[in-house]
Amino acid sequence: MKRVVIIGGGIAGLAAAYSLREHQGDTPPFEIVILEKNDRLGGNIRTERTEGFLIEGGPDCFLSEKPWAMELCKRVGLSDKLLATNEAYKKTYVLSGGKLHILPEGVILMVPTKIMPLAYSTLISWPGKLRMAAELFIPRKKDNKDETLGSFVRRRLGKEVLDKIAEPLVAGVHAGDPETMSVRSSFPKFVQLEEEHGSLIRGMLKKMALMKKSAAGAAQGAGPKKRVTMFMTLRDGLSELIETLCTSLSKSPDNKIRTGVKVKSVEKKSRGYAVSIEGGESIEADAVIVAAPAWVAASVLQSLDPELEKELLSIPYVSTATISLGYKKSDIKHPMDGFGFVVPKTEGRRIMAASWVSRKFDHRAPVGSVLIRCFVGGSKNSELVSVDDKEMVRMVRQELKEIMGIEAEPVVARVFKWNASMPQYTVGHEERIASIEAGVAKHPSLFITGSAYHGIGISDSVRNGEIIAKKALHAIKD
Repeated sequence: MKRVVIIGGGIAGLAAAYSLREHQGDTPPFEIVILEKNDRLGGNIRTERTEGFLIEGGPDCFLSEKPWAMELCKRVGLSDKLLATNEAYKKTYVLSGGKLHILPEGVILMVPTKIMPLAYSTLISWPGKLRMAAELFIPRKKDNKDETLGSFVRRRLGKEVLDKIAEPLVAGVHAGDPETMSVRSSFPKFVQLEEEHGSLIRGMLKKMALMKKSAAGAAQGAGPKKRVTMFMTLRDGLSELIETLCTSLSKSPDNKIRTGVKVKSVEKKSRGYAVSIEGGESIEADAVIVAAPAWVAASVLQSLDPELEKELLSIPYVSTATISLGYKKSDIKHPMDGFGFVVPKTEGRRIMAASWVSRKFDHRAPVGSVLIRCFVGGSKNSELVSVDDKEMVRMVRQELKEIMGIEAEPVVARVFKWNASMPQYTVGHEERIASIEAGVAKHPSLFITGSAYHGIGISDSVRNGEIIAKKALHAIKD
């Protein structure tokens, strides 16, 4: 029986394993072995329940616009568990001048689509508003060279939008620095809007009109549908997807999931590969899928291909931490009438953002309680991730006191640190990935997937894991 070894038990590796079985078809029987170095599966996806609070240590949702995660949830039987955001609190705030200002309604990521909310906004100055409006008349870029997100936003919308909206809101998704991030790799849809419509505003308005028309057409004659918002999650936390995938895979004796197993190397054999594990064990494989961070992939592929190792190590990573604090609702004077707030680098704060989790999603805090989750680290303050947990909580509490006026002692405090966990799509990322994929292609039946290559979100990881699984199926058929 042939064997596929998957190195890494995060969402990309598990999605690849599930897809291998889902699309097995008439492929002769084969074994799947998943090797995970940690004692748990799921990678950065980690849900915990503490004193009635549901706490996400890593990501807490996925984008519905990228449908692959939601489709996977449905295929594994979690349709009824899909949970939309609470739209009664869909406002987002931006800290500016030490005060929280509402992000104007109609600003989608950083592109304004409504005049009056922007006109009345206290976040952007009048010169800044006029500069945003002038975007309609800025000519499109003449060449297709990659540029930084910072350069792109300044060119099209102005410096104030970069500092107060794009940097904290858009770059915050990647925990990155707009002055090094590749706009083409990180936010290709912005580039596409400029190329196709000559203007972000014009392009976004046309896109919204098409989406509205499509949604209206789909609704005609259709029965009641589950509510879908921009951000979606699962009622019992994202770990439910991990657990469900593992349960499904465990039903077959031909699927083996091993945790606490560190892979040392992948070596080429006359037929297939030998995957060496710390402790001396070696597993023969007809195909290998490396679904681990690029720097881990570099380590295990070092002896197989030193040039490929160098290319993989060229992808930079930053560290982040999430700090979740649960409070009695009666102790919080702030109305918390939104999803939370983001913090521009220019404010000189030690947190990147705070999510008012129990407002954003239901079922996250006990009755009479609220849950707030803060983000630390990234390109702004990566050194803060090394602070011990007690000091981290003290630091974040001080930030919340100064920003939201919260003085109460939290009833729950939970810190999660993710060292070298967030890949950075810096300028030249497309060329870098093309070179890596060309290097991988030199090794038949070797594949690579994960958040370092074609999108950092859960949905992107699911999609890329599924694409690689189909390639691996073709390889073991030969």
